Amino acid sequence: MTPPLTPLRRRSMLQGLGCLSAGLAVGAAAPPAAEMAETVRPPDVTTTPPRQWGPSAPPSYTPDPDVLVIDRSFKDLLFGAATLHRVWDQGTWLEGPAWSSEGRYVLMSDTVTSRQYRYIWETGEVTVFRPESYHSNGNTFDYQGRQISCEHFLRRVIRWEHDGSVHVVADHYEGRPLNSPNDVVAHPDGSVWFTDPSYGTGFTEGHADESGGEANPDGRIRWRVGAELVGVVGGTKRQADHTFRVDPSGRVDAVLTQAQLPNPNGLCFSPDHKNLYVVSSGRQAGSNGHDGDLAIHMFDVQPDHTLANPRLFTNMRYQGVQMGADGMKVDVFGNLWCGASGPLGLCGVFVFNPEGHLIGRIRLPHGVSNLTFGGPKRNWLFMCAGESLYRLQVNTQGAGPA
Repeated sequence: MTPPLTPLRRRSMLQGLGCLSAGLAVGAAAPPAAEMAETVRPPDVTTTPPRQWGPSAPPSYTPDPDVLVIDRSFKDLLFGAATLHRVWDQGTWLEGPAWSSEGRYVLMSDTVTSRQYRYIWETGEVTVFRPESYHSNGNTFDYQGRQISCEHFLRRVIRWEHDGSVHVVADHYEGRPLNSPNDVVAHPDGSVWFTDPSYGTGFTEGHADESGGEANPDGRIRWRVGAELVGVVGGTKRQADHTFRVDPSGRVDAVLTQAQLPNPNGLCFSPDHKNLYVVSSGRQAGSNGHDGDLAIHMFDVQPDHTLANPRLFTNMRYQGVQMGADGMKVDVFGNLWCGASGPLGLCGVFVFNPEGHLIGRIRLPHGVSNLTFGGPKRNWLFMCAGESLYRLQVNTQGAGPA
């Protein structure tokens, strides 16, 4: 049993704990030098015998030993003959998977290399989709099939129109630039909802603040180094956290403030859009900011588009360990599938029923940053975890458009 952990910072949880299997690998004699060049990852140790991943891995067992049933109801959501597969492992930090029903591909961001990729359904290939995405993170497709992306570097939310032009959905609130929009969902009424924490105000996923900003309080960070558009497009000093709704008219309203929910991260609607789920994450390493509670919160969506009746959906504690929630989606039955980071053997995907009870887990060798339901029938779960994309066929469907 791993001892209880103190609240963890978001990136230190994802990378420090990181679910790295190297330190936990099964002991064995050192391989010959010629073989070591090809052994880029030791076998994972979450299953017995140890599981291997990738195209050269042996056939998986069924039922899959890393798809764990906690409550009998989870079995109804599974296809018993399905097994987990790593379909790509050439990313750096993959985020924001979204399914294009028209294009029949899974779009995803690499927030570190500032590229967008797509997994093509018919061939299983992963190709570069946009070679420069301005460190995009969350993505979705609205109910008209248009791509919406959160750009950390330019600190804005954009929409790609069908004619190939770009529309800026939001880049300011009350006259102040945004921080680093993180995750985004579309509503059937044409509105766009997104979270705006500080996770892109650093070296890795965007750029730091100018001197005196919260992400660069003493001015030691050379915030203009390495990119020509720093400070030309987008903000240079962060403001307080918010969760926003952008009306079809273009008006930007804050539905949650930093005081109400700090460090907002993943968000999604219930299938009937009467409830909104939002993750409150920990502080990013080096951000000089504040901590969230690492929990998933639930709100009622009012007819006037405000939020009411705030309540805890789950505290994300499991077996005495504080896990970290990230991106999440709901299926057509109202179950919430959430990326979870934490120790090896616990991280992966947590699945909660509509009442907030944990009914199942998917165990992976990395914490999952975000996930989506894809495939023509929307019955394949795609999971971004570290540098890799995983998939699993399930017996349910995603509720949202992407």
